[in-house]
Amino acid sequence: MAKSALLVMDVQRAIVGRINEDGYLRRLRRAIDAAHAADVTVIHVVVGFRAGHPEISARNKTFSAIPGTTGFADGDPNAEIHPDVAPAPGDIVVTKKRVSAFAGSDLDMVLRAGDIDSLVLTGLATSGVVLSTLRQAADLDFGLTVLADGCLDPDPEVHRVLTEKVFPRQADVLTVEEWVTAIST
Repeated sequence: MAKSALLVMDVQRAIVGRINEDGYLRRLRRAIDAAHAADVTVIHVVVGFRAGHPEISARNKTFSAIPGTTGFADGDPNAEIHPDVAPAPGDIVVTKKRVSAFAGSDLDMVLRAGDIDSLVLTGLATSGVVLSTLRQAADLDFGLTVLADGCLDPDPEVHRVLTEKVFPRQADVLTVEEWVTAIST
């Protein structure tokens, strides 16, 4: 029997501040609450760096654009997980150093230690952490589900193409409500 984990990725204050979708955090909270009720492991994945960002190369277009030396570093309030989906006691928090939840983190070790073989992906953004994590997790032979309305992207058309055409090649794509119904029965 598959043992699953719900990954809530990059739902940090600064990143949530860039989205303009009122129902997103409520839907995500519903998925988290359902996971807790069904004894599905909840793992929050955040991007984070040391003060001064020694992990960021000037060649990295994505991360070298972070202003200053304290953005997403320890103590940066904008790097905190959004309070609407804050971790509950027993939830796991994993810090990554790149786009994929696996890159520069101990996520694979946590999953293997917990005998988890199936992942349910949510997060910001669909074309960033969700896409990168899905690709790597598929290569690592995890069973995959993407909660289409548990992900958002700055470009709605990119989100649509990924969730309707690309992700179904490697994952089941469901809504939060469909997934909640499936794990509640």
